[in-house]
Amino acid sequence: MSFLSSEPKVEEPAADIASGARLIPRITIQAFCEHSQTAQLVESAIHDRRMSKVALTTHNGGIDGAVETYKSNPTPNLIIVETNLSPDEIPGALERLAEVCDASTRVVVLGHVNDVLLYRELIRSGISEYIVLPATAQQIVSAITDLFASENAAPIGRTVGFVSAKGGAGGSTVAHNVAWAIATALRQDSLILDMDLAFGTAGLNFNQDPPHGLADALSANQKVDQTMLDRLMSKAANHINLLTAPVTLDRTFDFEEREFEQILELCQNTMPIVVLDIPHAWNAWVRQTLATVDEVVIVAEPDLANLRNAKNIADTVRALRPTENAPSLVLNKVGMTRRPEINPAEFASSVECQLIGQIPFDAALFGTAANNGQMIAEVAANNKINDVYRAVSLHVTGRQAIHAGGRSSNLMKLPSFLKKRA
Repeated sequence: MSFLSSEPKVEEPAADIASGARLIPRITIQAFCEHSQTAQLVESAIHDRRMSKVALTTHNGGIDGAVETYKSNPTPNLIIVETNLSPDEIPGALERLAEVCDASTRVVVLGHVNDVLLYRELIRSGISEYIVLPATAQQIVSAITDLFASENAAPIGRTVGFVSAKGGAGGSTVAHNVAWAIATALRQDSLILDMDLAFGTAGLNFNQDPPHGLADALSANQKVDQTMLDRLMSKAANHINLLTAPVTLDRTFDFEEREFEQILELCQNTMPIVVLDIPHAWNAWVRQTLATVDEVVIVAEPDLANLRNAKNIADTVRALRPTENAPSLVLNKVGMTRRPEINPAEFASSVECQLIGQIPFDAALFGTAANNGQMIAEVAANNKINDVYRAVSLHVTGRQAIHAGGRSSNLMKLPSFLKKRA
């Protein structure tokens, strides 16, 4: 009887998430400014993480200075010029600049006249963008991004980096379970990069032992491409892929500052969400990774050493990326029996980060999941801890801002020196 036959289950469509920020490629920019304040504004744009590959220099002289410079020098990829000229004089001055520029060079004009007719005329004449001063560094970076990073390009994947404030705080466990929540709750494909090549646990936590992984991609260096990356990835579950660590001590893993850069860009072209399981270490490539990912999540336990380290990490990340949101905070192993703990609200206030999740301590549950190579949702699907992971997944994918509240037991007050703001 046909009405008794079961229809095949159709998966619901994936939820919309925020895409990642596309880095501007390696280009050279030279700016010619007529005021020191404008030069400072342009120079401040280099602190935006999207500009991490850009070589930027500033000069005095406006359009006339640029014309004199390029009479005897090659032009860069982009010229930014400030002008105080009237609307009638600007087109003629830019024509003189065009005579000494290469055809491929683009020009952004910073002007003091807000005139839509002037804007239209400049765009028609081949000027890439006209920005009215006063402006912000964000406006300048966005204009450059539109010119060089978004040209006929599809959205790229969002990168989320999880880092532990202290060894054993559980950053890897949180990262893997949040990736599981992204896959199951939002139905988005995600890729986990286990960047702790000597001691990573992504393979164990997903009960996988693939023959290839992240180390193979790194050893391929410039030869790695999309096809090779797809071959090196392993499927852990529906919507979840891994680039695992080799977990071997027969060699040391010392990397240059930008060694992961090409692989991350390839991953972003493949997956809508890239979860970076960043080891608890401090070196050039960890610093660079934290500076360039879309979201940074610090995982910490509610004790003094974790607070100190989390504060240091948060302050450093804020300094590395002043135009971006501050890192988020997840407190792990909250409510451990007979352990004095710092109040979550006080902890977050001292670190100056948004507390987006508190994960209670449950030795039996987490021990079972770790020994079985499973996620918490697989071991105990109805446990409220899964709600925390889902809330964190919504936050890091740009779906929803969350406010973590609640109180924990066995609290202690902070020492006075930690209450001082940096």
